[in-house]
Amino acid sequence: MQHPAAPDAVADLLSSTGYVSDDSLATVAWLALDLQRPLLLEGEPGTGKTALAEALAEGLGLNLIRLQCYEGIDATQALFDWDFPRQILHLRALEAGGSVEPEEAEKSLYDERFLLARPVLRALQQAPAVLLVDEVDRADDEFEAFLLEVLSTWQVSIPELGTVVAATPPVVVLTSNRTRELHDALKRRCLYHWIDHPGLEREVRIVRSRAPEVSEELTRQVVSVVQQLRHDAGLVKPPGVAETLDWARALHRLGTTDLELGRAAATLGALVKYREDTERVRHALERVLAG
Repeated sequence: MQHPAAPDAVADLLSSTGYVSDDSLATVAWLALDLQRPLLLEGEPGTGKTALAEALAEGLGLNLIRLQCYEGIDATQALFDWDFPRQILHLRALEAGGSVEPEEAEKSLYDERFLLARPVLRALQQAPAVLLVDEVDRADDEFEAFLLEVLSTWQVSIPELGTVVAATPPVVVLTSNRTRELHDALKRRCLYHWIDHPGLEREVRIVRSRAPEVSEELTRQVVSVVQQLRHDAGLVKPPGVAETLDWARALHRLGTTDLELGRAAATLGALVKYREDTERVRHALERVLAG
């Protein structure tokens, strides 16, 4: 796999997909590619962690394989399982034929054609690929230990078939919303970057890149208001870039060319997702826009 020769080239590659990065993020992404190290991204929801993995896959021309973590996930959901219904049909077909010894029949059940490869195994088999381990903080300690082992060796063992080793280590991006602290052992294996909400000019560039149909004037007004809400409104869940994009697109679809209080208040469902935040934002909009 050919990867960009310098951090600036990574920034250009991401930009070609519509992802607007800053210098520090482009640099750590380049280092992850160059050193073949997993990249752990932490930050508030909606700051572009998942989107970075998607942009890397698109820019590098690689398959994106996503493992969505959740409470209770284990190695089976990440690695492989056996296609039990097909195994039963195969066994019945052998029994109907009556010409296969029981030991041979049992052995044939664990053929690769009955293997259901889950995301981690697929990433090793299909490498080079981009493996996105999304919201790893939702998983438990045992799953972290499993991930650490795979990320250290780039191989997994399937008792019935043997060891699968990645010909080329996949590009691995792990994301965390920091609902809990990850273990130091996993962090040490990765390069780390905290993605914060972007500043005004970068967020304007992001909206202009992802929603070019929205006028530059409306974009700048929307982003300016969102930036103030994040810092001053005391919200339960400050809006991320995804919500900024939704709000800008909603206002544009309503024919808004100049942000005013009525349209802003009517479209708050695109911007905030908690009842308490809706009331706070209404009052904040009155202060910001009414004057």
